[in-house]
Amino acid sequence: MRASTKLIWTVSVLMLAAMSEAIFPLPFLPFLPGFNNGFNNGVKAAKPQPVAGGARKGGKRRGGGVEAKTNWPGQWEIFMKSSGVSAMHAILMPVINKVQFYDATIWRISAIKLPPGVPCHVVDAKTNKIDCWAHSVLIDVNTGATKPLSLTTDTWCSSGGLTKNGTLVSTGGYNGGANTARYLAACENCNWVEYPQALAAKRWYSTQATLPDGSFIVVGGRDALNYEYIPMEGQNNKKLYDSLLLRQTDDPEENNLYPFVWLNTDGNLFVFANNRSILLSPKTNKVIKEFPQLPGGTRNYPGSGSSALLPIRLYVVNPKVIPAEVLICGGSKQDSYYRAGKKVFEPALQDCARMRINSARPRWKKEMMPTPRIMSDTVLLPNGDVLLVNGAKRGCSGWGYGKDPAFSPLLYKPRAARGQRFKELAATTIPRMYHSTAIALPDGKVLVAGSNTNDGYKYNVEYPTELRVEKFSPPYLDPALANLRPKIVANGTPKQIRYGQNFKVKVNLNQQGVTKQNLKVTMLAPPFTTHSISMNMRLLLLGVSAVTPAGAGTFEIQTLAPPNGNIAPPGYYLIFAVYQGVPSTGEWIQVV
Repeated sequence: MRASTKLIWTVSVLMLAAMSEAIFPLPFLPFLPGFNNGFNNGVKAAKPQPVAGGARKGGKRRGGGVEAKTNWPGQWEIFMKSSGVSAMHAILMPVINKVQFYDATIWRISAIKLPPGVPCHVVDAKTNKIDCWAHSVLIDVNTGATKPLSLTTDTWCSSGGLTKNGTLVSTGGYNGGANTARYLAACENCNWVEYPQALAAKRWYSTQATLPDGSFIVVGGRDALNYEYIPMEGQNNKKLYDSLLLRQTDDPEENNLYPFVWLNTDGNLFVFANNRSILLSPKTNKVIKEFPQLPGGTRNYPGSGSSALLPIRLYVVNPKVIPAEVLICGGSKQDSYYRAGKKVFEPALQDCARMRINSARPRWKKEMMPTPRIMSDTVLLPNGDVLLVNGAKRGCSGWGYGKDPAFSPLLYKPRAARGQRFKELAATTIPRMYHSTAIALPDGKVLVAGSNTNDGYKYNVEYPTELRVEKFSPPYLDPALANLRPKIVANGTPKQIRYGQNFKVKVNLNQQGVTKQNLKVTMLAPPFTTHSISMNMRLLLLGVSAVTPAGAGTFEIQTLAPPNGNIAPPGYYLIFAVYQGVPSTGEWIQVV
């Protein structure tokens, strides 16, 4: 009887393992192909080719595939000596591969003038006071070529996101800019178009999130304990929706500004403020679920931890509920802002917490970073790893309220075993404190800029206004791994895809034993980054049905577009081929 029972159980497991990767809900995923569960030990994974330097043989990571190993800690380089403006807001503009930096117009000064022929902004018509400095620049991420642009409304502490056509929509700001919606199309000669009365409430330190249809919601802000939907360009919104969460988390130091807002895979919004979070329906404006409180301190401005929606794993056949997991790292004690005002700079929080927000019983699971961090930027890398960069180890956000710069970035591998996820990388020499930014680039590097703890452009202070721009090369750009790096064949990959569409990605890769287990496809949505929050940052790991040879050193990856706008709102993404954890240069692709 025991033998027959064992035989039935074994056959059942084998049948499960043989079926499509994602036909079952999350509890069954460990039995599916691509998961390191022991059932696929009979399949030999391709070994990386011998490499020199710090690289070692590949090893498996939980969640699938072989990853090339390296001890290379990354590398910093100075990209530009001056960004022209303090880079407190940043976004990569699609197709043209230019980063948009802008600061605050209230200072009426920057480090770059408006070009000839562009009229100065009239600050006060009665006194004829004008501002001829640029407060917005477009910078080519490859050459550094800089184009200053004119802004008239104040963008200080604003928010932003990209439309389905790649236009940047920036919302809110300070004083006269607080109710503004601004538009900048992604083209070489485009200029800002501003609508000062577009929003119903003043939005200063608010968060903008993209919805499944490509429209936007903007949540919170100073003295704005509510949210609203951004109207069509040229129209004004008059309707507000009260937020009980924001009201209940508004403590004496606020600590609920720039809330974390992530579009869940079911089309609802995960909203986190201070130390609490909810799931909000943008269709009914009802709270669907309240999650457990995250203990330890505050995570939002001025407590300023950082957050990411971890990479979304898709399959050729997806489960009914696609898992989604939120990561929140660092922050500060509840009263750190008050104490920093008294020149007492408390240690930042050192924990990271994760929660599966679609779980039947969601709960936070904590782990410790190598060092405390506040005001860090969280960057999703194209291979699915996470980079924590910038910030400080003591204090909080605010003018001169942070101390002890965090010079060394942290690499976080979300699919590794707990206790093996963090690695401290090569340190920069430039403090990146309050008002720093970081964004992933198409070539796999990370652009790092900003840092201004001063009310204005000041240079003879403890932490001067920082205009230098750096690039950081993560460990997967180890020169010893260069032969593992795929190259996407541009004319062999579509520029536009529809939901659920089967399509091919053609790559050049001079390797043996290339299979769907070690060659993946990812899609990265470029975020709007400011104040340690990366709005709309999203990485998808697409389902791959086959990898087939297509000539000498060339392969075609048969993959599947995201199923709907809940998973991937319409718009531009960078698509990458990733071989053994080493990504190609990304190519722009539009989901329509």
